[in-house]
Amino acid sequence: MRNTLLKLLTPLFAVVSALIVSALFIMATGRNPLDIYQKMFSMTFGSDYGTGQIVFRTTSLILTGLAVAIPFKVKLFNIGGEGQVLAGALAAATTGILLPSQTPPLVAISICTLTAMMAGSAVALFAGWLKVRFSVNEVISTIMLNFIVQAFVGYMLTWHLAVPSTVHTPEIIQSAQLPMFDSVIGIWNKSPANFSTLLALASCLGAWVMMFKTTAGYEMRAVGLQPEAAEYGGINPNKLILKAMATGGAMAGLASTNLVLGYKHFYEAGLTSGIGFTGIAVALLAFSNPLWIIASALLFGFLDYGGLTVNAYVPKDIFMVVQAITILMVLVLTKKSR
Repeated sequence: MRNTLLKLLTPLFAVVSALIVSALFIMATGRNPLDIYQKMFSMTFGSDYGTGQIVFRTTSLILTGLAVAIPFKVKLFNIGGEGQVLAGALAAATTGILLPSQTPPLVAISICTLTAMMAGSAVALFAGWLKVRFSVNEVISTIMLNFIVQAFVGYMLTWHLAVPSTVHTPEIIQSAQLPMFDSVIGIWNKSPANFSTLLALASCLGAWVMMFKTTAGYEMRAVGLQPEAAEYGGINPNKLILKAMATGGAMAGLASTNLVLGYKHFYEAGLTSGIGFTGIAVALLAFSNPLWIIASALLFGFLDYGGLTVNAYVPKDIFMVVQAITILMVLVLTKKSR
């Protein structure tokens, strides 16, 4: 009970502390922090369009957060979410371009989603294989794979896939495009929020069930807590390392559907804009709990878009500082509570 209470209070205290520190930065610019925070809320959650923007950003961060949280249960630190999202985005866009235009929507969306997940999973699985086969630290391998995937995707876009005089691919077929909430149920008017949000929420629930209600999840947590004891009990750690990395990579690949199938309807340079790295912070703040990741991603989505809404008054970089301080506080408080 005490541990649960500490886990609940630690993120809250960290966020409040970060907001207090950010208020000092805002005051240094000559602005009133309360006025700035009020403007942020009125232009985000106080606006139909602003709320939709937050939902859109939160969707991607939920999935990149899961990409970190799932391997972390086996004490693996997946830093490769950015590369895995890139791989998934290119795969989804390429598949959506190549599919026949008469493909039924359910089939087209399913195929594009699966190829995106498979591409992200393949990148992460390779890092897992390097660890199992050659004992290569997954932090190093996933970081290096980010650069390799980025270079490959850049080459494919520039030399083979880009529409002439642009930095984006052709548009995917219409039946592969995920519908916007605005066009179907009339909420979050003109925002990019789309039905991939439902996939993200379902993934959180599925990950929670898998981790805490299945034998596979129990084995993953056992390996994360004590690999030698788990192996002595008949659990194969290497198999679970591969499974956790592959699943995490699939979640990162799934995040690309929000960007390609639901928003842009093509892949363009700079599309992912660092969401793979922000997903690390999302997972840390949520203590890698799949259900808590929803709230954590919502906070980071709010700070991301909220910083843009008040950029005319204070630098949006201040709210990047809020994100950084929040994570540092979580790490410090968690360390002290042990």
